[in-house]
Amino acid sequence: MTHSTNDLDATRARLRDLESHLRQRIRGQDHVIARIASLLQRGELGLRKPGRPRGSFLFLGPTGVGKTEVTLTFTRYLLGDECLFRFDMSEYQNQESLAVLLGGKLGERGTLALAYEKQQCGTFLFDEIEKAHPRVLDVFLQILDAARVTMASGETLDLSGFYVVFTSNIASADVLDLQHSTFATLERHVLTRAQQTMRPELYARISEKLVFNKLTYDVQLDIARLLLAQELEFLSAKGHCIEPAENVLPFLVRRGFHPRLGARPLRDAVEKSIGDAVANELLAGGSGCGKLTVDESGERLRIMR
Repeated sequence: MTHSTNDLDATRARLRDLESHLRQRIRGQDHVIARIASLLQRGELGLRKPGRPRGSFLFLGPTGVGKTEVTLTFTRYLLGDECLFRFDMSEYQNQESLAVLLGGKLGERGTLALAYEKQQCGTFLFDEIEKAHPRVLDVFLQILDAARVTMASGETLDLSGFYVVFTSNIASADVLDLQHSTFATLERHVLTRAQQTMRPELYARISEKLVFNKLTYDVQLDIARLLLAQELEFLSAKGHCIEPAENVLPFLVRRGFHPRLGARPLRDAVEKSIGDAVANELLAGGSGCGKLTVDESGERLRIMR
């Protein structure tokens, strides 16, 4: 009994810290984090209608602004790395792709069943939902309505242990172009476009529809600082103790900042630039430890022993 009480107390403490955890790792999207955390807390505490998924989200906004990252972050925190199952809807654009999802020929397992076999709880992430074939959307209606889906084999999967996340780039160009509008105006515009574009019965069944904002230069600078710290922590765990000079962060932002593509180029710039510096130091016979700085050419990073 004591063990069960301790487990419940630990779960409650973890859920109380959820919003703070997300804010530490997701930059520039504070306006959506409280709503995400609220739905997740209710889902984890069992406060949902019977026969429904733990919770469902529609994340709208430009590429590289954190839609996938927040999904990965909350899944890792609540359930574990192995509990995120990602489906790219650009691969499910024709009717034949329904067989890929649900299984086709006798004995052939669909991708949903294969994911379910690995874990009976987790998060299904369906990227770029607007690209899915209408027959695939019918499957999502089943999942949102009853947390069940019937495979081609006749087997019925109980998906009530899963969160369902849809992402979409609907009206993402508007988010980037309407720079002088208030966010409230922009949010209304994007949600209206999404409602007009998506099937009404699908849109209505999603619990939370959230619009992510574009990442300003200052936000990307903050993200670069976070990515730099994460990369150095990763390398430290491999035995490479590196101290960055003051010129490293501005260099990474110059290399990776992109007003329309968000944080993805920034992440690539951090991983490539620092990885190259460590690799070059190791190939030169060093230990991969030392002071990380911009070299004399100003075009790359180097490690000084």
